[in-house]
Amino acid sequence: MHNLPKVKYLILRYNNKISHHKLPSFRAAIKEVLRDDSHVLLFNDEEDGPQYIYPLIQCKRINGQAAIVCIEKGIEAISLLMADGNFMASIGCTEEEMELNHVNAKQALIQTWNSSFTYYLQKWLPLNNENYDQFLDLENSTERYAFFEKNIIDDITSMAEGLNISFNGEVTCKITQLTDSRLMKFENLKIMAFDLEFYTNVSLPDYFAIGKGADIGFGVVVQKREIEQE
Repeated sequence: MHNLPKVKYLILRYNNKISHHKLPSFRAAIKEVLRDDSHVLLFNDEEDGPQYIYPLIQCKRINGQAAIVCIEKGIEAISLLMADGNFMASIGCTEEEMELNHVNAKQALIQTWNSSFTYYLQKWLPLNNENYDQFLDLENSTERYAFFEKNIIDDITSMAEGLNISFNGEVTCKITQLTDSRLMKFENLKIMAFDLEFYTNVSLPDYFAIGKGADIGFGVVVQKREIEQE
């Protein structure tokens, strides 16, 4: 590999405890603070209609506390939040001061390798109106694993395209553990979310997210060596 560009990102952690279902409110509060043109970084749409883009500002819950992952241009957009450190946010029905605890600046090489990396994938949303019936028709766990592995590859590829990354080789994926699904609220709907463990030949930064709801705590990826449970 020859001088491949690294992806720059920040992880902002706050002292404030937050539940997963309040992450959309947290995202909305961030949008209020940021400049008007930041909505493209926060949401998967544009003014001329729905269009998927990989969100460069992602709200998280790490160790039960509020956090933000800011990627590339998202770092510049978040500067207004970082100017004073703390900021006021309407979270649900309450107004509270978000107390900045720690800022971690990092760089990562997101690429394919000859080796594999093992990850936990939390609250992943692989199903939609188009593939739900196909999923229900699968007869056994082997078929479901293969179905999900293809979806993970698609989500990783979409993330890479959103970050203008071209992979040198074919992306591979193998699920090693899949938990039972749980229903979670997403865009006012109840949708099946999955926690699982998989390995892939792509190096992924901790706390980046893939798939639907990546900006509000769904589909969070953490390398197995240092997972932080919610």
